[in-house]
Amino acid sequence: MIIILKQGATDREIEPIRNYLKTQNVIIQDIQGETTKMIGLAGDTSKIAEDSLLTFNSVERIMRVQEPYKLAGRKFHPQDTVIEAGGVKVGGGNFAVAAGPCSVESEEQILAIAKDVKTSGAKFLRGGAFKPRTSPYSFMGLGLEGLEFLKIARAKTGLPIVTEIMSPQYLEAFAENVDIIQIGARNSQNFTLLSEVGRLKKPVLLKRGISGTIEELLMSAEYLMAAGSPDIILCERGIRTFETATRNTLDLSAVPVLKAKSHLPVFVDPSHGTGHWSLVESMSLAAAACGADGLEIEVHNHPEAALSDGAQSLTPQVFDRLMRKMERVREAIA
Repeated sequence: MIIILKQGATDREIEPIRNYLKTQNVIIQDIQGETTKMIGLAGDTSKIAEDSLLTFNSVERIMRVQEPYKLAGRKFHPQDTVIEAGGVKVGGGNFAVAAGPCSVESEEQILAIAKDVKTSGAKFLRGGAFKPRTSPYSFMGLGLEGLEFLKIARAKTGLPIVTEIMSPQYLEAFAENVDIIQIGARNSQNFTLLSEVGRLKKPVLLKRGISGTIEELLMSAEYLMAAGSPDIILCERGIRTFETATRNTLDLSAVPVLKAKSHLPVFVDPSHGTGHWSLVESMSLAAAACGADGLEIEVHNHPEAALSDGAQSLTPQVFDRLMRKMERVREAIA
């Protein structure tokens, strides 16, 4: 629901409306249009009678919003959201790349890669301390030890860290030590985890589910935002289709669709989206060209020996070449 206020309505005239709404157990968000002030309401608005609101002299009219994602949608928040994490801005014209290995394997490995990707222009260090794997016999990550190695790499390079949380039991550790908490594809509809992470009020990178629709991705963002976290980065990482030539089907059309429907920044993960390192460069450049606010790319100094996802990882040298090309694409579309 959006309450459209009369032109010239003063804060003193609006205050009784806000006081009434605070008794209705809804989320209240101020919206400033070009010439009009509005109040957006999220949550269960079914018990709020429009006639009651129209009794306030400063109310012009009421508009019901059809989309179920009230906080993530553009109707409540027409301007692009700019997120700041670890001193780095994302969204609203601020482009950023998060790069690093699928899995943190040792202190030496993550530090060497962090130094390389920073030199090439990455703004964030990504790395998996906890790894969700299809097979129970695959490498599951170093856990809290891996998180400590990420912290060391951040301290020595200055790169803020992005890493995936798997369980609410690690909420405290992530709240204290992680700049952007990643919710992976397998947990994108783990609503309990989403709500718990949202209460931390930290930046979150939310990946699209393996077979998730765009609306389901936005509804997952809504869970995070309703719980208290306003800083969400949506991430297209490929979806499961009948195609087998690539690991997933990277849906680049999701980028402009998400940008139209939501004010939140949008990243693309071409590594998981394709599963082949040779395809990462072209899909990264295409993602930038179609309006993505950033990328998450897997980089490993020895992909042939990687404990996970070596086939889709770039070497630091290939990553550096990609970043040089990325600069030219960004200049061309500016």
